[in-house]
Amino acid sequence: MTDKDLDKLRQQIDQVDDQILDFLNQRAEIVISVGKAKEGSQGSFYVPSREKAIYERLSELNPGPFPNEAVCKVFREIISASLNMERPMRVAFLGPQSTFTHQATMQQFGLSAQLVPLKSIPAVFEEVERGRAHYGVVPVENSTEGVVNHTLDMFFDSELQMIAEVMLEISHNLLSKTGDLGKIEKIVSHPQPLAQCRHWLETNMSETPLFDVSSTAAAAQMAAEDEAVAAIAGHAAAIQYDLQIVKEKIEDNPHNFTRFLVIGKKTPEKSGADKTSIMFSVKDEPGILYRMLEPFSKRQVNLAKIESRPMKQKAWEYIFFLDLIGHIDDSEVFAAIEELREHCHFLKILGSYPIARNENQSGE
Repeated sequence: MTDKDLDKLRQQIDQVDDQILDFLNQRAEIVISVGKAKEGSQGSFYVPSREKAIYERLSELNPGPFPNEAVCKVFREIISASLNMERPMRVAFLGPQSTFTHQATMQQFGLSAQLVPLKSIPAVFEEVERGRAHYGVVPVENSTEGVVNHTLDMFFDSELQMIAEVMLEISHNLLSKTGDLGKIEKIVSHPQPLAQCRHWLETNMSETPLFDVSSTAAAAQMAAEDEAVAAIAGHAAAIQYDLQIVKEKIEDNPHNFTRFLVIGKKTPEKSGADKTSIMFSVKDEPGILYRMLEPFSKRQVNLAKIESRPMKQKAWEYIFFLDLIGHIDDSEVFAAIEELREHCHFLKILGSYPIARNENQSGE
């Protein structure tokens, strides 16, 4: 290929880029009109079901060769910028930056939203409850280590709703300032990554002491300040703190996902593929466990998950958390929950929200 041929191809790319820019601005004009139409309405300006429909439609229409994963990422940022034109969006998350929770928040809301790192899960809930943030993002469950109990406990007193979920594939790396395995004298990380890498650490670093810290980002910062310290963290932390990768993908389970919840004040409308979460405490009587499940079984409502947590107010009594497939506005789902309510001391609907898209994206 000659330089002249290459210049011609580059000119064609420039022409396409000009068209893309023109279409982006046409889209922006329509978004501004949508924002004006929403003024004074009770509807939410952030609609997870609408976003999900956009991603699914474009993925189905895409003939390639541009990959669907990249299409979704491009439109994630287009939608993020569009929402910011309607109304600047402030999103609190369990920080600090460069943790997997930060990555999950960026995956859900894009780079145009104002992302606010906070030091604790209760702080995220409070920020949203007091209206200082529109939404919050907190971890709730890991496929290897199970539920994040602190997140579940927060819903007992909070009126916030689960409005979306984010699934993030978790890949852990051993990081240090030099990248030299022989210089590592201790390893630091959040307790969850340490647990998720237990077998690798026992096999390869059994003589090296392990220390818990508040987050993977805090671990990375410690490693950046001391050549004898290694951190277990993700690629984002390595980039932010200028660390070398000693060993990649040291998690014991190669299919390691963490589920995050987006919390807000209003349940979103149906998307067609939804999940509903509830919490409840049942009366202590013979056959109660069977009667907990019967309303869903006879209506063929699929249960995705059930967890129990001890009640703090009473010994040996439990609160149950249940995820089911369907939206609270579905007649069978609503009827099943109302029948269950008859056997409960209390029952609380935590929200209905679109089932998370599965993205092949590594990243607490």
